[in-house]
Amino acid sequence: MPRKMTIAEKILAAHSHQSEVRPGELIQVDVDVALGNDITAPIAIKIIEDSGIDKVFDAEKIALVADHFTPNKDIKSAEQVRMVREFSKRFGITHFYEGGEVGVEHCLLPEKGIVLPGDVVIGADSHTCTYGALGAFATGVGSTDLAATMITGKTWFKVPESIKFIYKGELRPWVTGKDLILYTIGDIGVDGALYMAMEFTGPVIEALGMADRFTMSNMAIEAGGKAGLVNPDETTLAYVKDRARREYKVYTSDEGAEYTKVIEYDCSKIEPQVAFPHLPENTKGISEVGSVPIDQVVIGSCTNGRIEDLRIAAKVIKGRKVAKGIRLIVLPATPEIYSMALEEGLIKIFLEAGAIIGPPTCGPCLGGHMGILAKGERALATTNRNFVGRMGHPESEVYLANPAIAAASAVLGRIGSPDEL
Repeated sequence: MPRKMTIAEKILAAHSHQSEVRPGELIQVDVDVALGNDITAPIAIKIIEDSGIDKVFDAEKIALVADHFTPNKDIKSAEQVRMVREFSKRFGITHFYEGGEVGVEHCLLPEKGIVLPGDVVIGADSHTCTYGALGAFATGVGSTDLAATMITGKTWFKVPESIKFIYKGELRPWVTGKDLILYTIGDIGVDGALYMAMEFTGPVIEALGMADRFTMSNMAIEAGGKAGLVNPDETTLAYVKDRARREYKVYTSDEGAEYTKVIEYDCSKIEPQVAFPHLPENTKGISEVGSVPIDQVVIGSCTNGRIEDLRIAAKVIKGRKVAKGIRLIVLPATPEIYSMALEEGLIKIFLEAGAIIGPPTCGPCLGGHMGILAKGERALATTNRNFVGRMGHPESEVYLANPAIAAASAVLGRIGSPDEL
C-alpha cells in the first residue's frame, strides 16, 4: 500500500523521480524555477563565471529580479545591477526584470505566472517560501546553491518533517492573514518550525484570498520553516488560470498523512497583532499594545504590498491626514499593482492624506533605501522582519502589523487600531 504523504512530500517525490519520500531522507530534485535578486545573484554569477561555464541549464527557468536597490541608490548598487543585466543578456535569461518592469520579486513571479502549483522553486532570498501559497515547494537557498542550480537544474534537500496548522472560527474585524501568521509565530516562536514544512489548513484558510495566503507562506521562514504551503483549491486555480503559460500539476496532502505536530487555532480569539522589536515572535494583540509613538509607517513589501493590502489601507486613511511629524511611505509591490492603485483612486487617497508614494522596491524593508531610520527612530511596517538594525540604525526599532493597523497608526501618530478613528 502506497505511503500517505503530505503535499511537501508529494512534490519532492515527484521531482526526485521516486514513488515516495520520507522525512530525513537526502534527495536530489529537479528545479522548475531558480531565482536571484540584485544582492544575491551577483555572488552566484561570479561563481558561474569563475567556473568557465558558458550556458545555464534553462534560460527560461531562471528569474533575475533587480528589486532590492532599484532605482539604483549608489555606485555599488548600480554595479551590482549592471552585473546581473549583462549576465542576463549574455546567457539569454528570459525573466530578467529591472527599471519600469521590476516589482518585488515574490509578488512579481506569481503575478506573471512564472511560479505555478506543484513546482519546486529555489531562490537566493529567504522569503522564497511565499510561493507555497500556490501549492509549490519553495524555499530560500544560498547564492552558491543558486549557482549550482543555474548550471545543473538540480538541487538537494533533506526531506522536511511537516507541521499542520488548522485555523477555525470567524475572523474578527481588521484581522488578516498577516495577523494569523504573526499570532502563529508568537505562539510557536521563531524556531518553532525549524527546517519543517508548515502546512496552513482549515476553514479560515479556505476562505482567505490569495493575498492573505501569500502573506502567511511568506513568513513561514520567520518561524524557521523550510516552506509554508497551502493545498491548492478553487481560489488557487482561479488565480493561476489566466497567468499560467506552461503545464503544471496540482498536489494535495493525503488524508492520513503523517505530521510531526498538528496545531489548531480558534481565530475568533485572535485580534490584530503587533510584533514588537526585535523578533517577529514578540507579538501582542492590538488591545495590549499601549501607547507607542512612532516616526514612520511603511506599507508595502513582499508581505503586504499587494492591491488587496493597499485597498485596506486606503479604506482606513480615506479623508484623513497623516499625523504631524509622521512619514507614511507607500510602496505598491509591482507595476501592475501600482497601475491598479492608480485606476482605483488609491494613490490619490494616499497623496491627499500626506503619504510618500514610492516605486515598486524592497527599499526600506531591508534597510536598503527610501525610508532608512535614524538613531532612536521607531517605525511600524507591514514588512516581515524587525531584527536589530533591519530598517536602518541599530538603535532604531521596527514594529510589524497589518495594513489596517499601519494606516490607522499613521493617522494617530502612535500604534493603534482603525476602531480608534
